[in-house]
Amino acid sequence: MESLASPIVGREAEESVLSSFVTSSGGQALVLRGETGVGKSALLKHVAERAAGAGFRVVRAVGVEAESNLPFAGLHQLLHPLLGHAEQLDGVHRVAFDVVFGRSRADAPSVMTLGTAVLDLITVAAAQSRLLLVLDDGQWFDAASTAVCGFVGRRLAGSTVKLLVAMRPEAASGFESAALPVLPLPPLSEPAATHLLDTRHPRLDPKVRRRVLEEAQGNPLALLELPSYLGANTAEQTFDMLSGYGLVPLLDRFQQVYGARLAALGPALRAELLLGALDGVHAGAVTGLPGSARYRMRDVDEAVAAGLLDLDPDSGEFVFRHPLVRSTVVRSAAPNARRAAHGTLAQVHRNDVERRATHLAAATVDPDEGVAAALQEAAESATRRGGAAAAVTWLTRAAELSETREDRSRRLANAAFVAGHAGLLDRAQRLLDTDRGSSENESTASVLVSAYAALYEDGDVRSSHRQLTAAVERKRDGGAAGPDEELTRLVNLLLAISQYAGDRDAWQRTHRLLDSLGDLVPPMSRIYQDAWSDVVRRGRGVQERVASAYAAFPHLDPWDITRLGVAAYHVDTLGEHRRHLARSVERELRTGAVMNGMTMLHLITLDQIASGDWEAGEETGQRVLELTTAHGNVLFAHHSRAYLALLAALRGDLDRARELRSVVDRWARPRRIGFLTQIADAVATTVALSEGDYESAYLCATGITAPGTFEPGAHQAPRTLLDLVEAALHTGRAREARDHALAAQAAHLPDVSPRLALVTFGALAMTAEDNDRAAELFRRAETHPGAADFPFERARIRLAHGVRLRHSQGPRAARQPLSQAAETFERLGARAWAERAHAELRACGAPAQHRSTDPAALTWQEHRIADLAARGLTNKEIGERTHLSPRTVSSHLYRVFPKLGITSRAALRDALAAIPDDAGAGS
Repeated sequence: MESLASPIVGREAEESVLSSFVTSSGGQALVLRGETGVGKSALLKHVAERAAGAGFRVVRAVGVEAESNLPFAGLHQLLHPLLGHAEQLDGVHRVAFDVVFGRSRADAPSVMTLGTAVLDLITVAAAQSRLLLVLDDGQWFDAASTAVCGFVGRRLAGSTVKLLVAMRPEAASGFESAALPVLPLPPLSEPAATHLLDTRHPRLDPKVRRRVLEEAQGNPLALLELPSYLGANTAEQTFDMLSGYGLVPLLDRFQQVYGARLAALGPALRAELLLGALDGVHAGAVTGLPGSARYRMRDVDEAVAAGLLDLDPDSGEFVFRHPLVRSTVVRSAAPNARRAAHGTLAQVHRNDVERRATHLAAATVDPDEGVAAALQEAAESATRRGGAAAAVTWLTRAAELSETREDRSRRLANAAFVAGHAGLLDRAQRLLDTDRGSSENESTASVLVSAYAALYEDGDVRSSHRQLTAAVERKRDGGAAGPDEELTRLVNLLLAISQYAGDRDAWQRTHRLLDSLGDLVPPMSRIYQDAWSDVVRRGRGVQERVASAYAAFPHLDPWDITRLGVAAYHVDTLGEHRRHLARSVERELRTGAVMNGMTMLHLITLDQIASGDWEAGEETGQRVLELTTAHGNVLFAHHSRAYLALLAALRGDLDRARELRSVVDRWARPRRIGFLTQIADAVATTVALSEGDYESAYLCATGITAPGTFEPGAHQAPRTLLDLVEAALHTGRAREARDHALAAQAAHLPDVSPRLALVTFGALAMTAEDNDRAAELFRRAETHPGAADFPFERARIRLAHGVRLRHSQGPRAARQPLSQAAETFERLGARAWAERAHAELRACGAPAQHRSTDPAALTWQEHRIADLAARGLTNKEIGERTHLSPRTVSSHLYRVFPKLGITSRAALRDALAAIPDDAGAGS
């Protein structure tokens, strides 16, 4: 690598790009990507100098392998020089920095919240002078910091801040998927490599010169360093080594070069360098580091003379000349020397929970409960700050250092639990294998991990339910004196599996077991039990208990935030608590409990559907489907499809609804996953209602629950109340419809949730024999305080009200509720329902709704997609022909249908045929 003063050879094209990067107006980000030694650091220095000369304030940070598992360590290093500006931010953003940098124990902010805080901070800092943020060795930035930097980098347009990241491709990094512009840095061309070598080593032996050029392959660091190393050996040794260089990676060659220089130093100096290397002292110039953040190397002038260290001109501290120097120092040290150095560094960082634990773990060989406890404390700290992956690593090491089998198993169980929620099921399984077969406690850990894998990967609710039941019984019969962490985890997972089983027998077994535990089941688990199992019989008062539990939000674990969200969904108060999910979801998906993040997205999708924000619901549902598929979570992928199918049915995209429903039903029904098969049946009911096929709708609805009752354990039974009543009325089953409405009243469903109050009053009104009584019940439904939160259900009730008024009082009385219903259905995009409302309005004498089949209403792309769909192609097949995603195809069709005045794909052919042959599509 060139020294800090050397010119850059052969990089004219890259220098031009970087010069434009600095001088261009507006903020932007750029990733400089190239292999080790290719000259990234030299270019960064060039850019920094140019920017400083142009009036920029330059802030530098360097990724350190030793800190790659410390959540937000990289972000702290980058932002430390700017934190003085935090006083100008609002309280929420100041708290965000306090939390992630360890100054507060409040709940960790989401990536979006923290990223917004960072954007505000750098914007404030850039108000005084333009700002250049330079990150070297970005591949070693921890995942949490990388996620935030990616978020910020994508949003710099319009600011005066620039972000430049250099990274190696050999190590995986979140910057690879951050969607930031990339400038690749290839090896030097042959002429440039020759010029660099001849300039720096003008008197090389011709044979050595030729071999160096061959072996370096245009790598500037190799061109600069190999000749000096070879020149220190005899000619015979030189050619022996040169002949072997092609057999080892370039990285190993560099380490040989630096290892030879290191071996020439005395033991005391090597020990001092080892302390710096293990504590992450940087390579190259870096500004703005907190004074106590790194070990300061002393009396190292000889290492500077040997070309191993440089003096950073900005900080005045010694830094390693290249990351490979730091790596070589560590790898060449004996194990005992490394452990001793870690022990020294643990004392240096005694006030930093996570850093101290990291060094203690590396310094310790034999079991040590004190060190294990320190690692456990560090894991808890990381979890609170959104670093679940780091927490798994520390808990695993804590288990290795535990002095008793009981403590070892407990910590492995903790690691497996966090790994499961982080979506690291393979790692959780390895922990299971590590902990297999020694004691009852180890069996508890094994049950948790194997049940997670069976549930999420295979959808196996039956055997996992039996396995968890047996584990809970063992804990109970073992004489537990009070609630403990392992029992609570077993109980909560048993409740989740019972929810997915979704049938009376599974829930009865679960209720009996939990009743036998008495006070061993904590209050939070009782909330989950009552909400998830059967809100008809156990749901009264749950919404108040959920609200009370959420009041402790800053102190809740991410899994409890999610579980409470599921409880809120079942009692239809998700909208009141969605902010808690929104604050946590991005953080969990990026750096924390990924499984919880997926469930949070499911819940956000459900709330968007319920509140009528169907476009956003489609986007969120597609996002979580892609995410669950990428993570191999088969259960959650089908869960995502089920919600997307329901939304498609509501919007009138009936072919897509059938397609998605079929996929879900084929997978879930053989596995007897009642939660998903009930949603599949609800989708079929909605599709049939949309098509006016009330007999099919009745059969599908009664497949969920019989008229006049609500099947225990069937979560869709109360949710399809209106569907069953409407289908029964339209098929001449007025008695069954009335019995079902009265059953809802008898079960006190209006006391359970605002939505159930709305639909219960609506069902009672629709089935009332007396018109005056019906009018009163319609009024109660439409004016219920929670009715506005459920626009689709209220619009259905208004439609039914209008129909009844048309028959009982005449067209004039019916127009207002029918118009309100039609407007809501149009706004939501519920095409079939909107058409039904307009048909009723036309029967009342209202003007017919204008439907345009003017081809100019369609864009060229929409016309093309509509034509392909009319030929019978699926969205996926259309996407393959048009180079669009199936999701984009679906969005185009959603816009096409109302333009053509149709509500399904089946009508496309006739609608397109009505367009004159000589008409062209709009642009």
